[in-house]
Amino acid sequence: MRFLADESCDFAVIHALRASGHDVIAVSEVTPRAEDSEVIRLAVREKRILLTEDKDFGRLVYSHGQKTLGVILLRFPTSVRKQIAKDVAKLVKLQGERLIGGFITVQPGGIRITHVPGE
Repeated sequence: MRFLADESCDFAVIHALRASGHDVIAVSEVTPRAEDSEVIRLAVREKRILLTEDKDFGRLVYSHGQKTLGVILLRFPTSVRKQIAKDVAKLVKLQGERLIGGFITVQPGGIRITHVPGE
């Protein structure tokens, strides 16, 4: 699968997905300090699911109607950060193409998948 990792995304997630054979571009490697709206447009242009820890993307998608191929929002407190990469890799392996078009919130012990408005 193809992903775009926002600058807020833990690099352990990027490494884990790349190691699993996924195509992951990190915003910090290609366009550092890009505005959130530009990041989400880049994900759409590149046909990539956005990986982020920034809740502002929920506002862009739900309140402002920003188009997206999908967003995975990671919500892991400091006390359980070491499991974030493993949990995301497992999510991608189990859900695969079903992630496309969704807004997925991943937390320790829970995943919520909703459909993006207009999709």
